[in-house]
Amino acid sequence: MRALVQRVTWARILVGAEVVSQLGEPPYPAAPQVEAPQVEAPQVEPRQPVVPGPGLLVLVGVTHGDTPDAAMTLAGRLWNLRLLADEEGRMNRSCSETGGGLIVVSQFTLYGDISRGRRPSWLAAAPGDIAEPIVDAVVEGLRSLGAAVGTGRFGADMTVELANDGPATLLIEL
Repeated sequence: MRALVQRVTWARILVGAEVVSQLGEPPYPAAPQVEAPQVEAPQVEPRQPVVPGPGLLVLVGVTHGDTPDAAMTLAGRLWNLRLLADEEGRMNRSCSETGGGLIVVSQFTLYGDISRGRRPSWLAAAPGDIAEPIVDAVVEGLRSLGAAVGTGRFGADMTVELANDGPATLLIEL
């Protein structure tokens, strides 16, 4: 299992025009709203609430032999990873200490192999029916530890927007 972890002040995941997950508030002002005719719209709960920032954007790659136990190990490491700033600006605090949120996104391309030729091979990446439950186990493991977690949408073509803080990016391999 691999995870690319980025410390972010803000991040969001879109599928088409739909925001499926957001961490923190955007670093830029919202676009002005154009007045539209008032139409009574049904009240709908957002798919996922905005999780508090700053926090971590985590891209998770799953390979064939990964297990739910490895997912729980990764969840514990992410929740306790001291990558967030303390009062002096040092990377000395974890999401578990600050209450910062996490967004977890499945990322099979972390297992891309370019050792031969120019086109990556994806053979080391687990297929969706194996990878999806493992990524879900990482998310559930984080939530069981008390984390506020947003997710992407497995298998969807997503747009990931973020404000990398530092920048600070780590690669975790289990």
